Amino acid sequence: MIAQVLQRMNRRERVLAGLVALVVFFLANLFVWSWLLRAIGDSRVEVAKRKQTHNEQTVLLRESDLWAKREQWLREHQPVFHGASDASALLDQLKQIAGKHNVLIENPAIGTSPTMGAYQSVFASIETKSPWPPLVHFLYDVQAPDAFVVFESANIAIDSGDPSQMRGKFKIARWYAPAGATK
Repeated sequence: MIAQVLQRMNRRERVLAGLVALVVFFLANLFVWSWLLRAIGDSRVEVAKRKQTHNEQTVLLRESDLWAKREQWLREHQPVFHGASDASALLDQLKQIAGKHNVLIENPAIGTSPTMGAYQSVFASIETKSPWPPLVHFLYDVQAPDAFVVFESANIAIDSGDPSQMRGKFKIARWYAPAGATK
């Protein structure tokens, strides 16, 4: 049947039909090869992700004793949340440390943060003014691993009115054990 169609065509039509067939063949090959190469690339990415996940899981399994000890330490040492009064206690602690290092606290504010799965928190927002060395000592004394105090945000700049003074804006939070956690 194809032979009969080719016989009815003149030479110019046969050349044109051959060119069309070659273009269709190359386009089909281009489509198939691009699909194959894309599939190979996607497979390599998936294999790399799985290797990464496997490596992470291997490290977690290898260090499971360490994480169990850390979790036990947290259960034993993390303070229990008593309510909004904990926020004023945090602010009082910050004022005491600031007084110890001659750091002026301005515009104090307290509040509670939304409960996260691993902790509940209260925060104190403060602005400070002091020379650089006392501010560093204040920041050092506020944080300690067993204090469960974190700086959620910190902004420190040179005072525009007095270059020997530093101005700081901090949101400092204390993390408490989640609701229902027992010691």
